Amino acid sequence: MKKLQLIGLVIIYTLLSSTAFATAFKDITGKVIDASNNQALPGATIYIPDLKVTAVTNNDGEFTINNLPSKGSYLMEVHYIGYKTATQIINFATPPNITFALQPTAIETREVVITGSMISSTSKRNSTSSAVVSKDQLLAPSTNLIDALTRIPGVSQITTGPSISKPVIRGLGYNRIVTLDDGIKQQGQQWGDEHGIEIDQFKSDRVEVLRGAASLIYGSDALGGVINLLEPSTAPNGQVKGELISNYSTNNGLTANSLMLTGNENGFVWRARGTYKNAYSFKTPTGYFPNSGFNETDLSGMVGLNKSWGYSHLNVSSFRNNIGFYDPSLDANGNFVKEDGDPFLHSDFKSRSLEYPRQDIRHFKIALNNNFILANGNLKADFGYQQNQRRELEDGPSPSLFFDLKTYNADLKYYINETDGWQPVFGISADAGRSQNKADDEFLIPNYNTYGIGAFAYAKKNWESNTFSIGARYDYRKNNGKQLFVDDEERFAPFQNKFSNVSGALGFTHQFNDELNFKANAGSAFRAPNPAELASNGVHEGTFRYEIGNSNLSPERSYQVDAALEYEGKIISASASVYNNYIHNFIYASTNGETTIAEGTQYPVYRYGQVNANLYGAEASLTIHPVSFIHFENTFGYVHAHNSTLDRPLAFIPAGTLRNELRFEPKFKGTNDAYLSVGINSAFKQNRVDETFETPTSGYTLLNAGIGATFNLGKQPVKLSVSGNNLLNQKYYDALSRYKPGRLSSEDPSLGIYNTGRNITFGLYVPFMVAK
Repeated sequence: MKKLQLIGLVIIYTLLSSTAFATAFKDITGKVIDASNNQALPGATIYIPDLKVTAVTNNDGEFTINNLPSKGSYLMEVHYIGYKTATQIINFATPPNITFALQPTAIETREVVITGSMISSTSKRNSTSSAVVSKDQLLAPSTNLIDALTRIPGVSQITTGPSISKPVIRGLGYNRIVTLDDGIKQQGQQWGDEHGIEIDQFKSDRVEVLRGAASLIYGSDALGGVINLLEPSTAPNGQVKGELISNYSTNNGLTANSLMLTGNENGFVWRARGTYKNAYSFKTPTGYFPNSGFNETDLSGMVGLNKSWGYSHLNVSSFRNNIGFYDPSLDANGNFVKEDGDPFLHSDFKSRSLEYPRQDIRHFKIALNNNFILANGNLKADFGYQQNQRRELEDGPSPSLFFDLKTYNADLKYYINETDGWQPVFGISADAGRSQNKADDEFLIPNYNTYGIGAFAYAKKNWESNTFSIGARYDYRKNNGKQLFVDDEERFAPFQNKFSNVSGALGFTHQFNDELNFKANAGSAFRAPNPAELASNGVHEGTFRYEIGNSNLSPERSYQVDAALEYEGKIISASASVYNNYIHNFIYASTNGETTIAEGTQYPVYRYGQVNANLYGAEASLTIHPVSFIHFENTFGYVHAHNSTLDRPLAFIPAGTLRNELRFEPKFKGTNDAYLSVGINSAFKQNRVDETFETPTSGYTLLNAGIGATFNLGKQPVKLSVSGNNLLNQKYYDALSRYKPGRLSSEDPSLGIYNTGRNITFGLYVPFMVAK
């Protein structure tokens, strides 16, 4: 009932805002042409990110965008397949005769707009190290959202089988990475090893990954980077369109189906999506891993207004995931059995019915995103409410662990119109959370309340071929832990922590010419300890260990620098970046061999402590298009992490990676976007491990391949694809897999579960128009 009341209040607010901020409006027209022959380009997409407005050119290459603000300068971007993306800042007060002349190219353009930084700008004018994953790349075979992002150099994942992935950027993960969805921070249980990201894999139209500290914008948790999920752009006025996605994977029988509809009628915009995924146990090169199936149901929707005063969008989503879990035990013959020695019911491992233990994860979210056009600038206001429920079920439907977290977020940014190349931004953000244990049997973290507030000032200066940015932020966080007695013994002592600190950042970019670009950043950021690090005291079933927090932890303080050089030519595009991130009071859980008995079972004890850490590394990419139908893409990523306090490697750091893909893109009559690809993914040895509680991993090389094309059935395009991963069925352990030897079992350090074996995925993608 409370959720319905909240939704109702937000809808009323949305409608009222349309009159409160009403301004004069105008229509803007323009044309998109081929720069080489001046011919019109029908079907080109025009998008204004800061207004969330979309238009498409007609058969004459012309477009009209209605109900735009009568003043202000906004960045417009134009996309057309086979051409470089064009961007231009348009002054709406005196709009020119807008003509976008697009340059044909075989190279995938880097000239994209980054919206997750403080001010939306092209990548060349944005000093942040960033990468964009397009819709086509998100549709490539992957088991979840984070898995799809690991193609980006510097991005990796902590996996617990195919169903659970946690993002890692430049060696940092957990609460050091912020995930933005619907414009607000995703608030779940990021502190847990086996706690994934509760977001629909198919929901986003594209994803921006900001590598490096972004605490200036998003507060203390953005110490390592940001994953910004961008909702599909609104439909052009008068259109209703949609998409159907359907995939099937042979390894674990994964079926994934998603249907979306979106429309726009005179600025009233809406969208609805439903997704369902289901899989049985995954198969390694040596056999199936028991009870590793999952099923996921996602529903989401949006209603809003795009008017001359700006926009106001209400997003609502519901995520539910049931995941099979298994604490491995072997019988005398080496077969998997349950902890009590009983065999699994489904010996063929292909049953889609999950056994116990398993997880039941639910996430409800409502977000209100606004951008109001004011006299001297604009005000962006984002509000969110989330409820995250995580049930860990050991041997029946009654949860042994049950976390119920409710959070509230508010974020306000005021942008002052650009003057003499300077654009200032001021902002304030606040959040509040309440976590409760609702299980009766086991407890890991106490009930707690958390509060945070932050304020920042930022300015960006553009002149000639240069951009300079500077900013500072103040954050305050308070955690209140609740006391708990179990059987007259104090399990959790009450605690209260208050943390505050200042972050700062400098950025610079320089464009030597149209092809060569340089960017650099320097900054300091901090992260406050979370309640799990401060006060854990119990068995964490998902990680097979007993965790003990430390209420005396200090905030982490990061000092980070990075630099990148980017080149984009007619045949070759390339980039190279280096970075160094020194973290004072780095928080992590470690063990010294201590064990304890809990509920008749022996567990290793992990205690939270702090050290100084230094992480540095490099990322590079090289794409070659010698002719229009050959695409050769190569990426490299490496991070070196050292525990400076104890003079040994930092634990659980990804291995260096090298990815190579050769794509043939021939032109066949009756098809579009046809391709045939062969790829090799290689990971180097990871011998830099903390031997106290981690084992090395060997290097490996995986062979992948794919084929696909878009066919036209009348006027309806249909995209079909077949992709194969690990075609040689290679046995390997990823360095960040929680199933590798040494992490899976404290009793048998040699016990490990190989990563997924050979997998063939069949894909179908159908974009369609319902009405126009």
